[in-house]
Amino acid sequence: MKKFAVIAFVLFIGIQANAQVRVSPGLRGGLNVSTLTNIDDNSSKTDFYVGGLVDIKFNRFFSLQPEINYSRQGDRGRYFEDGRYYSENYELNYVTLGAVAKFNFGGGGFHILGGPSLDLKVSDNYINTNPEDVDFAFVGGLGYTLPNGLTFEARFKQGLLDIYGYEGIDDGYYYDQVILNQVFQIGISYTFKTK
Repeated sequence: MKKFAVIAFVLFIGIQANAQVRVSPGLRGGLNVSTLTNIDDNSSKTDFYVGGLVDIKFNRFFSLQPEINYSRQGDRGRYFEDGRYYSENYELNYVTLGAVAKFNFGGGGFHILGGPSLDLKVSDNYINTNPEDVDFAFVGGLGYTLPNGLTFEARFKQGLLDIYGYEGIDDGYYYDQVILNQVFQIGISYTFKTK
């Protein structure tokens, strides 16, 4: 049995080594609908993301897609002053570094995707507070790729770190009060054909 396992492993490695891995660069962009969790009277804000990708296709069922994007996030806040309610867009703008795994159904155009994202804050418009400079998020979604390389995708991105650095473990501060980024994305990408 051990010999069979070793032979199967060697054959698998040999097949993988001979497989044609295709690497293709691309561009992506689209619409962000973002919000922050656990803030009363706030609502979602609409903005955009834009960036680049490298599609590393291992076979017709699986590819890995490193990405770098500029993503405008935050939410729309509401506050009361001088007897009136006012609204303001709170900006949290990030350069995001992601690695998305894509699984194609039956080797066709439909795919599901998921992976981590490291978000580095480049700017914000907060006056009285200072949001953290780094967020870590998980991305999940689905999409469809046309034979010409044009892809349509819908993604949900959930931040995992409190934007103010709280950990929800002491001083009466609980996890359901932690303020996290949440972003729904609808977008397109284009992958350039390579030989």
